[in-house]
Amino acid sequence: MGLNCGIVGLPNVGKSTIFNALTAARAESSNYPFCTIDPNVGMVKVPDPRLNRLAELVTPERVVPAVVEIVDIAGIVEGASKGEGLGNKFLGNIRSVDAIIHVVRCFNDDNVVHVYKSTDPIRDVEIIQAELALADIETVEKRIVKAEKLAKTGDKKIKDSLATYQKIRDELNRGGQARNISLKKEEQETIKELFLLTAKPVIYVANVSEEDLHGGNKHVKALKDMAAKEDAGLVIISGQIEAEIAELERDERQAFLEEMGLKESGLDRMIKSCYEMLGLITFFTAGPKEVKSWTIKRGDKAPRAAGTIHTDFEKGFIRAETISIDDYISAGSEARARELGRMRVEGKDYVVADGDVMHFRFNV
Repeated sequence: MGLNCGIVGLPNVGKSTIFNALTAARAESSNYPFCTIDPNVGMVKVPDPRLNRLAELVTPERVVPAVVEIVDIAGIVEGASKGEGLGNKFLGNIRSVDAIIHVVRCFNDDNVVHVYKSTDPIRDVEIIQAELALADIETVEKRIVKAEKLAKTGDKKIKDSLATYQKIRDELNRGGQARNISLKKEEQETIKELFLLTAKPVIYVANVSEEDLHGGNKHVKALKDMAAKEDAGLVIISGQIEAEIAELERDERQAFLEEMGLKESGLDRMIKSCYEMLGLITFFTAGPKEVKSWTIKRGDKAPRAAGTIHTDFEKGFIRAETISIDDYISAGSEARARELGRMRVEGKDYVVADGDVMHFRFNV
């Protein structure tokens, strides 16, 4: 499985600047609203030093990191759900993503036009939330109309679904977000097919000036308090600095980060936060031809992990020969890990751990 995130926010908050830095792509970034006309899509490598260390030991023909697909969606303004700005076209682009990266302007700069003439992160977030909620209400209302007609047949399943739709609509009308509504497992399954925008996990990215990167400011504090109340993620980034990092050669980046007093880039922290929020982990496969990272859900068992490589691996799964990444690195090679008894043979009920190096045995 791959991770897919959509970057949203008001116009001129730094979305495309951050997207460019993330993907080293050339999404247009201009000082006026709606410069992103079509969603830009880029693939971003997931930072993982363990993969690099494993590759040093194995020396394969190629190294393949896990990737995140990032979709840069044009700025949403008040009234987008009714077609204002670039309207529903861009709300629709969010429906397919796993998580939303909400970039919020937390800097003051008279040279960069703000669509609402002032910096106010809470107002900006609430505008986006309201537009996503209005779009969701429209989606749910359509489903309610259809379910009300079908419920006349007396089908209990349809009646239960109708009750769930009404519960969601009522909460959205009260200003809530679908992701914060307490739902039973069957209710969660009912709304899954609606692809509700407000049901998606959110990470707020506070875009600050270079001066405020370490200490923050009143705007960051306000956004941090809001994120805590929503149980949402928060990462503080300076889009300006990230853009500078993206221009550097790889061997120059670490020196630049150290000079800035940073252990890692803000974009690396953002990707890691997405993984943590969605409950994703990494396992590795390693051989002379390829060392590769694979993404799965925390709690997935060995056959499911095998299925991420190929569906036939899951169908014909026999066992998984497994070494933890720490044991592999400390041993120095797969052969030495075997000699030391660090390789385990795991069956169908084994829950894969983050960092497992795995070799699957299966029947064709």
